[in-house]
Amino acid sequence: MSRRLGAFRPGAKSGYHRPMTGTAYTRALSPRLAECALTHLAAAPIDMARAEAQHAAYEEALADAGFAVIRLPALPDHPDGVFVEDTALILGGHAIITLPGAASRAGETASTAEALAPDFTIHRLAGGTLDGGDVLRVGDVLYVGRSGRTSGEGVIALAKTVGPLGYEIVAVEAANCLHLKSAVTFAGRDAGGRPVLVYHPDRVSAASFRDVDLAAIHPGEPNGANVLRAGGRLFVSSEAPRTAEMLAARGLDVALLDISELHKAESGLTCMSLIAG
Repeated sequence: MSRRLGAFRPGAKSGYHRPMTGTAYTRALSPRLAECALTHLAAAPIDMARAEAQHAAYEEALADAGFAVIRLPALPDHPDGVFVEDTALILGGHAIITLPGAASRAGETASTAEALAPDFTIHRLAGGTLDGGDVLRVGDVLYVGRSGRTSGEGVIALAKTVGPLGYEIVAVEAANCLHLKSAVTFAGRDAGGRPVLVYHPDRVSAASFRDVDLAAIHPGEPNGANVLRAGGRLFVSSEAPRTAEMLAARGLDVALLDISELHKAESGLTCMSLIAG
């Protein structure tokens, strides 16, 4: 069963209790995390104790940002199970259950679907492969990256599923990265209400996006392209401090998070949660 982390209270550190702004679904790390599927990084030793501490701090940060943090059922035999973003898309009151591109991850989606079913209308893709990390939502547009994990057939299946819900699909090419969200993510809106996307110019073309304000990462900070918008707060990897400074200068409420051990598993900040609200 899903488990609400009651110990993670908004404002627990400061004593200031933020109003609840939504729900963040997470999943505990598998003890087999070091066996995760890698595509662009060489395997490196992962300090599991440190990884657990970083994941706990990540969940606490989401709670402090005003989210109810609910853990999906643990999947100890699935090395990539903590990366829940890839198993579903939450669009308002709808949850689209994906078809992950790595065969080793196929068993994760049933657990996610069962946990989300009480609160969302569940939809399933008809074919192909699609990872949630390849889907970037900007309003009612879903930019979908064609990658080693997401096939053309999966993009078509997603379009058929979300079209009736009012969403448009725009296919995007990304290079030299695991997912589209390794190359570009939603940072917030500028003073005029225009969406701001932070992106890696060597991984994705700015021409792929429309009606947005594009902010390039600081050179040498590739992990800065994956940021997590949670309510009014923007989380940036601690490995991208200059990118964080650039985004803060735009008036965004930026906080750094250290997920260095999770980065070794090709994780970004968005990978470890499903945000609703």
